[in-house]
Amino acid sequence: MFVLVMQFFWLYIDDLVGKGLELSIILQLIVYVAANVIPLALPIALLLSSIMTFGNLGETFEIVAIKSAGIPLLRFMQPLLIVTLLISGIAFLFSNNIIPVAQLKLATIKYNIIVSKPSFDIKEGVFYDKIEGYVIKLGKKDKDDSTIHDIVIYEKNYNLQDNILIANNGIMRVTPDKQFLEFILNDGVRYTERGNRLTTNTELIRLGFKTYKKVFDLKSFSMSSTADSAFRYDPKMLSIRQLNTSIDSLHKMDSVWYKRTLTEVNPYLLFTGMEADSLWKKPLPEKSYTKSFDQDIPDSLRSLVYELSLNQVKNITSNIGMIADDYYRKQQTISSHEIEWHRKFTLSVACLVLFLIGAPLGAIIRKGGLGAPLVFAISFFVVFHLLNTFGEKLAHEGVTSIIVGMWLSTILLIPVGVFLTYKAMRDSQLFNQEAYYRFFQLIKSFPATLQQLFLSYSLKKSQHDHSRPKP
Repeated sequence: MFVLVMQFFWLYIDDLVGKGLELSIILQLIVYVAANVIPLALPIALLLSSIMTFGNLGETFEIVAIKSAGIPLLRFMQPLLIVTLLISGIAFLFSNNIIPVAQLKLATIKYNIIVSKPSFDIKEGVFYDKIEGYVIKLGKKDKDDSTIHDIVIYEKNYNLQDNILIANNGIMRVTPDKQFLEFILNDGVRYTERGNRLTTNTELIRLGFKTYKKVFDLKSFSMSSTADSAFRYDPKMLSIRQLNTSIDSLHKMDSVWYKRTLTEVNPYLLFTGMEADSLWKKPLPEKSYTKSFDQDIPDSLRSLVYELSLNQVKNITSNIGMIADDYYRKQQTISSHEIEWHRKFTLSVACLVLFLIGAPLGAIIRKGGLGAPLVFAISFFVVFHLLNTFGEKLAHEGVTSIIVGMWLSTILLIPVGVFLTYKAMRDSQLFNQEAYYRFFQLIKSFPATLQQLFLSYSLKKSQHDHSRPKP
């Protein structure tokens, strides 16, 4: 959980740093991110724990003692299998009821953080333009971060000339409610140009002051609060019941595309409305047919008819293209909903499948701790995650069906779990280095053995030829 949460924060580090976020906002973000990474954390946790448990039992020869007592491995795995089934059920309830709410809250708070401005921070010798309508430059700031010198403030009013405020020194402070920024300026001048923007005949007003107070509104720097309802239509925010309703509603919209085609395309195909005319139902006499359609059009109207026909075809093509694009987007929406529907179940099944891989794998490798079990767990989880990602992408792009795409990892990993269970029940040396060493030594010595057999065969054949009586 810690690694996956930190991965999220590193991904959005540029959007989080410098925003002056409160501790409560950071804690909310951590809670929502942690809830959303459970679909990844829970399967790998079950895989790693099962490998470590059975690896420790195998390393201390407890599995050997259990088998010697006549207890098969499958019977020994039953209690943990029951616990895994219970965890899978809890994972389904969590995926169906908690994760949609966490996704909704995370999307809302993430949007509010990304669109909020960086926290207020004016540095020496830098033109600061984050306050709407103003550009501020400070020549120097004292160590108290409040006393300032050589202040220049440009007020942008988009007329003939920007207003300029210059002061030798002053005090900069934020009000206790953090809503306003106050500048108490001393010994300065305010320049203002007044007049019609359409002429150069204007007035320059110079106002000197001993003390001048300038207040800026900082409400734009506070993080906005967007309503959760703005993101409620995303399929990730829906439960099984809500997804069923949405998918059913989307499928019922198929009749809309037929009606829309009749409305937007048929008016350009005028001949389709002539079927009711009795003239078109009767076959025309042979004498009325011409060799070419061009012969029925006068020369003076031929270019006009071609131009009108071309415009008709362009309009039909444009309308069909827009209808096809809308239909494609609708199909993508249906695919997204169906993918999220299957995702609710793949989490639970993934916990069971990875346990069926981890338990026999730990019994085979017979290594406990965080060494070899961690390596094998990460390897199998990477394969599971890649298959899951590829299958989802193929399903979303329509390359394969939604069922095959979303259950691709399960379909491919279940035979692996069955194979490892079969090997573990028969004390296989699948990951024994010495067994592989002997196997490769046998392959390495195979040419010499083959040569020896060939020489032996040749020697026997020559002896047999010499023993035969000559004719």
